[in-house]
Amino acid sequence: MTRKYVVTGSASGIGAATKRALLEQGATVIGVDLRDADVEADLSTTEGRDAAVARVLELSGGVVDGVIACAGISAPAPVTMSVNFFGVTAVLEGLLPALRASSAPRAAVVSSMASLQPVAPELVDAGLAGDEPAALAAAAKLAEQGPEVGYLVYPSSKRALSRWVRRESVGEAWAGSGIPLNAVAPGTVITPMTAALLDNPEGLAMVDAAVPMPLNYHQPAESIANLLVWLTSVENTHMAGQTIYCDGGADATLRGDDIWSWNDPTPAA
Repeated sequence: MTRKYVVTGSASGIGAATKRALLEQGATVIGVDLRDADVEADLSTTEGRDAAVARVLELSGGVVDGVIACAGISAPAPVTMSVNFFGVTAVLEGLLPALRASSAPRAAVVSSMASLQPVAPELVDAGLAGDEPAALAAAAKLAEQGPEVGYLVYPSSKRALSRWVRRESVGEAWAGSGIPLNAVAPGTVITPMTAALLDNPEGLAMVDAAVPMPLNYHQPAESIANLLVWLTSVENTHMAGQTIYCDGGADATLRGDDIWSWNDPTPAA
């Protein structure tokens, strides 16, 4: 049976590569993006998200087998939080009824290796509380301090997204409905969004210092697309709440091997 997918951010980068990979497997794909997509919508706004969900439900006949949320931006501005966190979560929640109508529903989102970088806690907390006005106000304060501080909006949006996936994946809405929900965190991906940064020596040096990738260096969008396709395939039956760092070894390089000690006994003083 042909599987039916929704891919946001389908017009470029990881989203476009994911759409191609799914089509090559014979799937039906409903693409969502600002332009050049089956559903054209602005996911930075409530109206755009609602319109996107309504149109997808119309085109899909109310049944969707997989949702893959790739839409995202990295501007040092509040809109990054709107798209990367609220745009993703609203579309996923809006399409839950259509996923539940599938016999093998799956969902995956694109987080980022940047989720491990320093963040603005107030911005992450506002996102997880579902308070978009507070999140945008916090992001605006960061942006007002210049692009270096404003950049915190991006890792904060991705940290919030990975934490949301972890929380929601094991609850009644997702696990309780038999829907694996996971995230993929890329390293430095060669896409139109990163081209300007990677094309100048200063930007390249900054990126490589923040995201060291000893395995095969910068990655093509297809490396992420292939993982997203598997996560939303019928073969994935039990993975839930994971952020998978497909990042050329950046996570292992920066965090090392001591990531299990959260549950170790604390030595007596």
